[in-house]
Amino acid sequence: MVMAAEEHNYARFWLAEHHGMAGVASSATSVVLSHLGAATSKIRIGSGGVMLPNHSPLVIAEQFGTLAELYPNRIDLGLGRAPGTDMQTARALRRNMDASVDSYPDDVLELQRLLGDEERGVLAVPGRGTHVPLWMLGSSLYSAQVAAEFGLPYSFASHFAPDQLIQALTLYRRNFKPSDQCPQPHTMAGVMAVVADTDEEARYLFTSAQQQFVNLRRNRNRPFAKPVDTMDGIWTPSEKHMVEHMLQYAMVGSKESVAFQLSSFIESTKVDELIISMPVHNADARLTSLRLMAEVRDSVS
Repeated sequence: MVMAAEEHNYARFWLAEHHGMAGVASSATSVVLSHLGAATSKIRIGSGGVMLPNHSPLVIAEQFGTLAELYPNRIDLGLGRAPGTDMQTARALRRNMDASVDSYPDDVLELQRLLGDEERGVLAVPGRGTHVPLWMLGSSLYSAQVAAEFGLPYSFASHFAPDQLIQALTLYRRNFKPSDQCPQPHTMAGVMAVVADTDEEARYLFTSAQQQFVNLRRNRNRPFAKPVDTMDGIWTPSEKHMVEHMLQYAMVGSKESVAFQLSSFIESTKVDELIISMPVHNADARLTSLRLMAEVRDSVS
């Protein structure tokens, strides 16, 4: 997938840190990123994101500093505040979650220091002097405030948490303080996209994501589901309403349909970048969606 993304001139390929989830294989995020870096030559690779309360800043500085030395000028470090798992697994990660969440802004600053040029205190080796660019990720207003205060680029998870998208972007832009890394506000929004030759085929493929969200609501830890002809009989009316609300920004359809959806989203949000999740079960269909989305991107840019 990452090699195809590079071939079609996508700017970045990010992996999220999740633990204990049957359908996600990037719990050891930096390890997988190293594999992706070795298979490519120019596309930026990074975390979308590392859940910083799960780790000490030094560990992440060393991991991503190592990646930055292996793959210079290609590493992004997106940071999140959630545990990325259930609380039982979070406890097994051996950090005091309450204290870690409360210290999140301080941990971000410490991570930034460790990746900078200072020689005082504990040193990250590799890491020091790499200046790996940090991104703040969030699904509420909290990270928008932190990103604005620290002068960092900001990415909102509208692909699964749509309600505060516009409010978070507005808050971030209004309160942004320029920094060396980011002299002006820079925004990204997450969307799901499934592009196929026809609207009907795309809607069929998208039922995998719809089933995933039903399973999440029912607390069922299942592998990513195969698509189905209809969701009738799989979800209840209340579950259908919930899923359609959460996935309201998903771009699903043919190239023509998705081009209209994409243009409308960019016009309403004024985001600088989109990060696209492609929840397609079949690998060939996912690669087709990746290629068609690149053609849509080029047609509306």
